[in-house]
Amino acid sequence: MGLINPINALLWTFRRNASDVINLYDSLSPLMQLAAESDMLNFGYWTDKTLFPIDAQIKLTDVIGNLAQLNNSSTIVDVGSGLSSPAMIWKKKYRHLKIFCININYKQLFFKKSFKEKMDCNHSHDLYDICLINSTSLNLPFTNNSIDVIISLESAQHFKPLSGFINQSFDLLKKQGLLVIAIPVINLPFANSFLGKISQLYKLGIVSLTWTSEHYFLGEILKVLQENKFNVIYEKKIGSHVYEPLSDYYLQNRMKIKKKISKKYGFIVEQILYHSIKKMNDLSKQKIIDYVIIKSVKE
Repeated sequence: MGLINPINALLWTFRRNASDVINLYDSLSPLMQLAAESDMLNFGYWTDKTLFPIDAQIKLTDVIGNLAQLNNSSTIVDVGSGLSSPAMIWKKKYRHLKIFCININYKQLFFKKSFKEKMDCNHSHDLYDICLINSTSLNLPFTNNSIDVIISLESAQHFKPLSGFINQSFDLLKKQGLLVIAIPVINLPFANSFLGKISQLYKLGIVSLTWTSEHYFLGEILKVLQENKFNVIYEKKIGSHVYEPLSDYYLQNRMKIKKKISKKYGFIVEQILYHSIKKMNDLSKQKIIDYVIIKSVKE
């Protein structure tokens, strides 16, 4: 399987502790980059005008930035910042921002030797307003009531427990501060029971093996937000703009992508990815899986 040990992959899927998340992204980030031809690690927001994954990924980043009202903010924390590409996009658009990128994965955090490779050289002084911090979602190194916006762009599905991150976010945000989350969800409300888990495995099929994160139900996310005194002011399911067009792109361009992936990871890995993407498309159409963006405010 090339760079991926199948036994390790199974452990990542079922154990899902902090070390597993790090190892998962160390092994699979290059695969995602190959498939999308991009340093961004989100699924993207696709429209009728979207041609390539990178365009969809930038679009989703812009959607989150607008929703988070970054034009009116000063200090933001991007928790689970990946390869820091979203932060670079926000910084280019909102020059005034002070951005903290939080990532448990040290290798990802310093993926680039210098931000200058992604920034306009005429604005290199802005680099000092992006701070890289190697930490976890449960140990954010900020003082209470000091942050304008906290963003989790397709990363909160790895946070355990999610309630710990949300509780800490409430403490760190200023009054009227915003918490914006973009997260894959599953529409199976009883998935936490034993029978629910069995049903989930059956319905998800191969996706249950390739979806290597927590499978949160939207209702439980909203409940945790409300229990932690957040006021949810915006909630939207956008799965039809995420999974289906992404999978359509892969299937339409499979031969080109297959050659790249098979060369580095082997034929079997591409086969697993192919069948997983086909299943993802079906699950999205059946509304068994979805993708939601949530905006909540500390009042």
